[in-house]
Amino acid sequence: MKLRIVLTTLLLALVLQLQAQWNVPTHIEPIQAPFDMPQLYRPTFAAYKVNIRKMGAKIGKLSTKAIQRAIDKVSNHGGGHVIIPAGKWYTGRLILKSHVDLHLEAGAELHFSGRIADYLPVVATRNEGVDLYSLGAMIYANGTENIAVTGKGKLVAPDIDCELMQHTMQGVSEELQQMKMEERIFDGQKKHTIDNQEKAEICLPTFFGPVNSRNVLLEGVTLERSVFWNIVPVYCENIIIRDVTVNSFGHARTDGIDFDSSRNGLVEYTTLDCGDDCFTLKSGRGMDGVKRNRPTENIVIRHCKVVNAAGGFTIGSETAAMIRNVYVYDIEMEHPRFALYFKSRRPRGGGAENVWMENIHAKQTKYTAIKWDLLGSPEYVGKLAERFAVKEPNALTPKFRNIHFKNISIDQCPTLIKMVGLPEQPIEQVTYENVKGSSMETILQDAGTVSFK
Repeated sequence: MKLRIVLTTLLLALVLQLQAQWNVPTHIEPIQAPFDMPQLYRPTFAAYKVNIRKMGAKIGKLSTKAIQRAIDKVSNHGGGHVIIPAGKWYTGRLILKSHVDLHLEAGAELHFSGRIADYLPVVATRNEGVDLYSLGAMIYANGTENIAVTGKGKLVAPDIDCELMQHTMQGVSEELQQMKMEERIFDGQKKHTIDNQEKAEICLPTFFGPVNSRNVLLEGVTLERSVFWNIVPVYCENIIIRDVTVNSFGHARTDGIDFDSSRNGLVEYTTLDCGDDCFTLKSGRGMDGVKRNRPTENIVIRHCKVVNAAGGFTIGSETAAMIRNVYVYDIEMEHPRFALYFKSRRPRGGGAENVWMENIHAKQTKYTAIKWDLLGSPEYVGKLAERFAVKEPNALTPKFRNIHFKNISIDQCPTLIKMVGLPEQPIEQVTYENVKGSSMETILQDAGTVSFK
């Protein structure tokens, strides 16, 4: 236990040291990208303020209703700020409304419940690329515009052994994807046949998960020990994430930021320390995502840091509606397993195109620095993961093309590049310019037009 405390303290000190290296500008600098990218601006809010104390919130007591009353009051007034003052406040799911900024003052900690009942009734959401009804997010929004979570406070998830974790659905099954949308209800009470067993399950809530919303801002706050994916805009437009810290290393399935079927996004001056992928782009899974046809596009990630991760920057594995027009640059990484990670599978569909990565440095990767895997594992896709299970390309055959790497350096790595494409649809139009590692080993399988400079 003492060793764990010491390691945690050292990691926190490292994160604070990395943050201290930045002089975060108060304004958002113009966005430059190798594609047409709209400039993004913070949403603005009226001066009206409501302190949650005045609505009945009490330190140390579950105050969901009081905090939600404050949000509703500000929204009904036409917009403004909900103030979370310094102290430990306890809550269940909060639902943001249009034109509301949830502002956590320095010293404020918003601790979220681990009980299923505090996230009911179920809401429309997406879990691992499939639309369904479940608990949504700890901070949720749907159909809103001009929303924000800001300040210097903390969002703190429940303990890992909470009730939520005890009823978790472990991954999206084929049975789930075959259900009608109105049958995809996961509230911890209704029983479903999942993987040939009758189970009452939930899909874990994300930490901050707006859906169908536009002009979204997350700035300044720290997210601690999430139970699932941290920051997940789904079907959103015009998203700014800046000066944010995520500390979820040690907890599995805790992605940092997942843009999912969303467009026009900017991430900057943000540090992620995660138990899974850090900066991640997705766009739906399989035929469900193909039919919805909502790509993730126009995403810029700049001036950011990765401490621990599975993939530092990742595309996939849910790529059904395509990921396109992405620019990632000026990224510093400490200890990702893979620095840059591209993954999909034959049944996932879509793919990625028009992706640029520049000026990225990693100190050490546990495995291959730049990893491509479009076959996947037999554990999940059976014989479709075999190299010679060749089929004609169809709507569920992912296509990756026009992807560029420039000025990438890895201090220590066992292998620099490993590309595993599909024999029926090889990876195409990839350029590596000034890409270096302690090992220069490069493995190409079903990679078409690839150039090295």
